[in-house]
Amino acid sequence: MEKITKREMFVAIKNAMETGEACVYDAETVIAFCDKEIAALDNKAAKAKERAAAKKAEADVLYDQVKDALNADEFQTIADIAAVVAEVNADATVSKVTYRLTKLVEAGVAEKTDVTIAGVDGAKSRKVKAFRAIA
Repeated sequence: MEKITKREMFVAIKNAMETGEACVYDAETVIAFCDKEIAALDNKAAKAKERAAAKKAEADVLYDQVKDALNADEFQTIADIAAVVAEVNADATVSKVTYRLTKLVEAGVAEKTDVTIAGVDGAKSRKVKAFRAIA
């Protein structure tokens, strides 16, 4: 028997569904093909889930560094916290630090508020987010 490619099988199934006529291949061949493809998709999903769990289980070094940089006494702006973390970790960016700060707030380890920063040289004051560790 000649090997049937995936493309040929999908075209045959599509044509059978469009026209309502019988498929070019017998029912057992189509069912076996579909079962094989479903099993392959299930295996792929299981592997992806394992990889995601392994990645999540890895210790997030930057998370710990941001947590250590937080001050329990006073609120610090994101820029101040990012500067402290950047001294320890050169890969730290403001967006990465902001993400970790949000995770710390969600975990109940830190709290967030708005702080008004006075403008310099006649510029308007602005509100920025500030964080501190919950003691």
